[in-house]
Amino acid sequence: MPDEGRIFIGTSRHTDDSPGERQYLALKYANRHGLVTGATGTGKTVSLQILAEGFSQAGVPVFAADVKGDLAGISMPGQPDERLGKRASEIGYSEYRLEACPTVFWDLFGVEGHPIRTTVSEMGPLLLARLMDLNATQEGVLNIAFKLADEEKLLLLDLKDLQALLAEIAGRSQEISGRYGNVSKASVGAIQRQLLVLEQQGGAGFFGEPALEIAEIMRTARDGRGIVNILAADRLMQSPRLYSTFLLWLLSELFEDLPEVGDPEKPRLVFFFDEAHLLFDEAPKALPEKVEQVVKLIRSKGVGVYFVTQNPLDVPDGVLAQLGNRIQHALRAYTPREQKAVKTAA
Repeated sequence: MPDEGRIFIGTSRHTDDSPGERQYLALKYANRHGLVTGATGTGKTVSLQILAEGFSQAGVPVFAADVKGDLAGISMPGQPDERLGKRASEIGYSEYRLEACPTVFWDLFGVEGHPIRTTVSEMGPLLLARLMDLNATQEGVLNIAFKLADEEKLLLLDLKDLQALLAEIAGRSQEISGRYGNVSKASVGAIQRQLLVLEQQGGAGFFGEPALEIAEIMRTARDGRGIVNILAADRLMQSPRLYSTFLLWLLSELFEDLPEVGDPEKPRLVFFFDEAHLLFDEAPKALPEKVEQVVKLIRSKGVGVYFVTQNPLDVPDGVLAQLGNRIQHALRAYTPREQKAVKTAA
């Protein structure tokens, strides 16, 4: 249970390995964002679970991606274990008990949870270009397609709508080139082929109606606890661009839809971004800049964003500078790059 506006996250250790003081995360600072980092197998997922359960107990909704399938266990009470009880006693955690968190499961493919959908228009050309790995020329053509849809009041709900629009642009390429610049049929054809690849990867199920309402992931249970929204991401991780683009879209929607609240006593929502390196790998320059902008400004909307990754160097410096809360597990320091990562996390 939260203790006077704070969440218990662990107990420090003295040099003789005896338990020290209890360590907490103050809820009023939880929207200052955070970083959970450490080598594989050092307990990042356990930290994520503890934070998610703590926020839920404090009445704060949580959204987290379950990449390896081991986060979903918080939806059920644990099994009695003598070792766990002994460990809780050693660190002075008297509130330890076995109970489930109120949980809702989501799945972009609609198999292991409620389906999540958005429209092509809401996704926008920047994120869609990232999703399809388009070059600068092809991204320019995609921007023209969205501009034309706005001018002619054409709905872009699913991939079929976008395919039809691209076919229309190819047929009117000479006219459109005179208004917006060169639009070649080769570029249109390349975008259409990438749409086909996206459709074969299961992306077609993500686009359409009804679109996800942000209020659906910001609910509390009848007992006042925040609902933990878990995105089933084990299959989604096979399409890392779809995974990272979806989470970035969700962040952008939160930023655009939520009103300013300043510095509340506790966050309105906490967002955990597991495998954070996927967001920035091979990303065009505009994308990290967009993430940095959203992370800087979304704090005043009452949303805390926590990046979970093996190496703090996976997160750009501009974003890393915004992460005020940090949990550092064991980081390897055998190479100069790894030594730099330890200093960065500290």
